[in-house]
Amino acid sequence: MPEAGSRARSTSAAKPSAASTSNSIAVGAKIRHDIIKGVHPPGGKLREAALAKQYDVSRIPIREALRSLESEGLVESRPYSGSMVAPSPIEDAEDLFEIRIVLESATAKRAAKRAAQQSNGEAPDERWRMIRKEINEILAAGDIVIGEERYEDLAVLNMRFHFAIAELSGSLSFVSLLRQISGKIEWLYSLNVTRRGPQAWPEHRDIIAAIDAGQETKAAEVMGQHVRRSRDSYFSMMADKPA
Repeated sequence: MPEAGSRARSTSAAKPSAASTSNSIAVGAKIRHDIIKGVHPPGGKLREAALAKQYDVSRIPIREALRSLESEGLVESRPYSGSMVAPSPIEDAEDLFEIRIVLESATAKRAAKRAAQQSNGEAPDERWRMIRKEINEILAAGDIVIGEERYEDLAVLNMRFHFAIAELSGSLSFVSLLRQISGKIEWLYSLNVTRRGPQAWPEHRDIIAAIDAGQETKAAEVMGQHVRRSRDSYFSMMADKPA
């Protein structure tokens, strides 16, 4: 009969350690960047051993990172084939933008409703205040990036902003749905970030202003318009590309 200490060690080994989780987040960010930049091309195999060597980590954080990237739509896992890079989102761009218009308009509307509740003291929420503070920090960071013309860095900040709005809504369903397409959103955004980024960033302040004012209808309209402009800019950019 196994000793209690052995059982404890076995249970502990089955759970990812804090260090492993931290490593998986860090390496996941690197793999995400490399997928979006084409270092790992669409359809390309993602072998754990090779990735562990490439990113100088063990296979455990690589495995955790791939699972996370799969939940974001950047990686696909198939039985007997292992993990591979998801197809380019270009073919699904129109559908992705239409989903975003509906989903993110709803998140902005719900976030405005919660903002009004916070202002009225109906449901004081410290978590809400923390997220709202984080949004100010994200917007300030984006201003610096644009001022220094480091447009590539806007892709991550843009996704952080939209996630924060979803979190302000207080809806776990909205957050979960956005997470499922977040990787492809960031991928599409990065393709047009030099053109659209400097135009889109100030629009974020209009969105959060409507939310702060508790204007549900306006918040939804401004968010919907924001995503439509991104859609139109993206397709305009694609039309301008040489055949």
